[in-house]
Amino acid sequence: MFAVTILGNNSAIPTPDRHPTAQVISYNDQLMLVDCGEGTQMQLTKYKVRRSKIRHIFISHLHGDHYFGLIGLINSMSLLGRTEPLSLYAPPELEEILRLQLQCAATTLKFNLSFHALLPDKTGVLFREKDMEVSYFPTKHRIPCYGFSFSAQRRKRRVIPEQARAYDIPAAYYSQLQNGADYEQKSGQLVKNDWVTLPPAPGKRYVYCADSIYDEDLLPHLEGADLVYHEATYLHALVQRAQDRFHSTAVQAATLAQKAAAKRLLIGHFSSKYTELQPFLDESIPVFPNTELALEGTTYLIQ
Repeated sequence: MFAVTILGNNSAIPTPDRHPTAQVISYNDQLMLVDCGEGTQMQLTKYKVRRSKIRHIFISHLHGDHYFGLIGLINSMSLLGRTEPLSLYAPPELEEILRLQLQCAATTLKFNLSFHALLPDKTGVLFREKDMEVSYFPTKHRIPCYGFSFSAQRRKRRVIPEQARAYDIPAAYYSQLQNGADYEQKSGQLVKNDWVTLPPAPGKRYVYCADSIYDEDLLPHLEGADLVYHEATYLHALVQRAQDRFHSTAVQAATLAQKAAAKRLLIGHFSSKYTELQPFLDESIPVFPNTELALEGTTYLIQ
C-alpha cells in the first residue's frame, strides 16, 4: 500500500482542532515522516501510527510550524528504547539546533541519528530503497524551503501464468522471470522472458510541495503526479497577503495542479483565521475538480 496520512493541516498557529504541518508516508512496510510541527508525536499516538516504524524524517524548512515537534519526538523515541537508526533530511542549520538541544539536556540518544543536509545546489535524488525513490526540489518561500517527491517504482516484471505453463516453466522459477531472466527448457530451447511476462506496472508518485508562493517553476516536479499536496493558506480574496507572505491560495494551488496535469490534489496548511474549510474546496474545484481537503487523521491512497 502507498498512502499518506495527514497529522497536521494548519499553518503557523495551532487551533483546538487543527495542528501544524506533519504527515506520514507509508509504502508497504516503510514509514516516512514529512515535517514535524508542534504536537506531532501526540498526533502519531492519536492515529495509532507506530513511531518505531519511522525510518526517515524530512523537514522542508526551518519555520517552527514545520519542525518544533521534532526534538520531542526524537527524545521520546530514545526514551522508548529505540535502537534502529533514523535518517533525518533537513536544511543544514537544523543539525546544530538539535545538537545544542540535546547537549543542554545532557541527552545521549540510544540510536544513531544520521543527518543529511538539504542544499539548493544539490537537489535531486536523496535515496533509493527497495522500490521507493525520494527526491527533493526547491520551492519559493521566505527562507530556503524544499518539496519532496516520493516515487514507488515496481521493478519486477509480471508473469503471465498461462503463458509460463504453456512453456512448462515451473512455478518455482517465476521469481527469476520477475527479475527478467529467460528460461532454458530441458530440450535446450530458450524461452525469452518477454514471451511469458509483462513489463512492471507503472509506478506511482506523490509530491509534497511544502510552503511556497505561486510558482510555475514547480510544474516540472508536479507533472503527471498521481497525488500532489500543495499549501492553500488563504482564500483568494487574500491573494495579495498570500503573495506578501510567500504563501498560496486555494485557487493558485488548483491552477498549478491543472497546469501540471496532476491526477489528484490535496490542499492544506490552512490559516488559523479560517474556522470552516469548505470554502477552500468551493474555490478549488471549479479550477481543478479532483481536489480534496487534507483532513487530519485521514489516509489518502496513492493509486
